[in-house]
Amino acid sequence: MELSVKGIVRRFGQVVALGGVDLDVAEGEFLTILGPSGSGKTTLLKTVAGFEIPDEGRVLLGGEDVTLAPPRRRDVGMVFQNYALFPHMSVAQNVAFPLEMRRRPREEIARRVAEALRLVELEGYGERLPRQLSGGQQQRVALARAIVFGPRLLLLDEPFGALDRKLREALQLEVRRLQRRLRLTTLFITHDQEEALIMSDRIAVMDKGRIEQVGPPGDLYARPATRFVADFLGESNLLDGAARNRSASIPGFGAVPLPAGQPDGPVTLLLRPEALRVAADAAAMPCRGQGRVVETVFLGQSAKLRLALDGGGEVLARLSLRPSDPPPAREGETVAIGFAPEDLHVVPRG
Repeated sequence: MELSVKGIVRRFGQVVALGGVDLDVAEGEFLTILGPSGSGKTTLLKTVAGFEIPDEGRVLLGGEDVTLAPPRRRDVGMVFQNYALFPHMSVAQNVAFPLEMRRRPREEIARRVAEALRLVELEGYGERLPRQLSGGQQQRVALARAIVFGPRLLLLDEPFGALDRKLREALQLEVRRLQRRLRLTTLFITHDQEEALIMSDRIAVMDKGRIEQVGPPGDLYARPATRFVADFLGESNLLDGAARNRSASIPGFGAVPLPAGQPDGPVTLLLRPEALRVAADAAAMPCRGQGRVVETVFLGQSAKLRLALDGGGEVLARLSLRPSDPPPAREGETVAIGFAPEDLHVVPRG
């Protein structure tokens, strides 16, 4: 493992920011730390970078214990949300700064700066000042500065948070392509679930200073290990019911089949909104109910429907649309709702 975090605890007075975090990142892997504000993800990143010293635990880089090492000794590149560029320095001087601190030869600095600017598609921008650049260009400079010295580990702290949606999506793909090309071991921090799903080899979901689950994006989305992960990662319908004899009684849908081995008792089932079928499309589904359309939200290629179930409670359905499709249902209308039992996932309790 290129990075190993072992039993990290960090306290600020009575507040436990990190409550015993264990995490491994493989060489060349892109791992995202995903969680809400206050979950501890930025504290974890700062601990890996050396800006925070843990109260307990160890940080290993390439097998070397760097827990007490200062940031400059960790061979880590970092990109911040606010870019953190030197305003009085040119683009080339900003990118050259890490190499100058390492006292590299002048010829090597010029060569590496030119190569870094080429990688982030900023050739010809070396003499400009940061204020003469757009937000997206400034973020590219920050990225070039972080990779110019060939770091062992790249840390990205919500780097796209200040950008508009279209530019953010473009830079997400560019950073991912660059990371794969350079085989850079990368730890990425975000609270944006869609961003995490798009960019990551694996995702570690954090809450209240602990890691709830680590795994590939598809696994976490389809098979969340906790109710928090199911609710936080993507949109979800969490249906509470009672299991008995391999079926569960769910308000609004009646009895639905459960996987073999499911014990009797209270059960929570995850049903993603895109798995629901509405109106005529629901007729062929094995599990069916009825609901009144409370709200319809048009999203271009899809529509979201909030439906009040006959048995109480609400569910969210997400329906794909073509430009010629009529509205799937009108607000106030009562429609059939259905889904296939294999689209249900039992969320572990506890």
